[in-house]
Amino acid sequence: MKINGNEIRPGNIIEHDGGLWVAVKTAHVKPGKGGAFAQVELKNLRNGTKLNERFRSADKVERVRLEQKDQQFLFETDGMLTFMDSETFEQIALPADLLGDRRPFLQDGMTAVIEYYEEEALSVQLPEKVICTIEETEPVVKGQTAANSYKPATLDNGVRITVPPFVGQGEQVVVNTETFEYVERA
Repeated sequence: MKINGNEIRPGNIIEHDGGLWVAVKTAHVKPGKGGAFAQVELKNLRNGTKLNERFRSADKVERVRLEQKDQQFLFETDGMLTFMDSETFEQIALPADLLGDRRPFLQDGMTAVIEYYEEEALSVQLPEKVICTIEETEPVVKGQTAANSYKPATLDNGVRITVPPFVGQGEQVVVNTETFEYVERA
């Protein structure tokens, strides 16, 4: 689907210079001299490189729609994550670096959303919230719950987060996988 250059919004995926790019930031600029344009920060979906590009309203760009499939995580071997399509039972192996620093939150049997462009898997989205167990944290100090202070804690997957003072060791907590923040007790 072709769209004008000034219609690009953050999150849109476009085909540009022979690659697939996601718009990270857009700013519409109207200089004192000359025509208006959209200043767009793009990130390559295949290799992660960034690019700043100007699009005038007369420029036409190809907007790409990705197909999203729910797939279940099975296991990891040699840096490759194996997922299974819950409808066709087909298995696919993807590199673990597609998840980046969110990799520790992937749990056995978890359903993730994998985005495809034609037959190529481009990204893996984990559920927004996952339940983890506190491995190690400071003990609860009586009377310290009145102040809005957080203490460091290590989760069972090795990730370090901050938790409220009333959360103790061995408790299950809900963690946001995008911001790595404590949400609530499980």
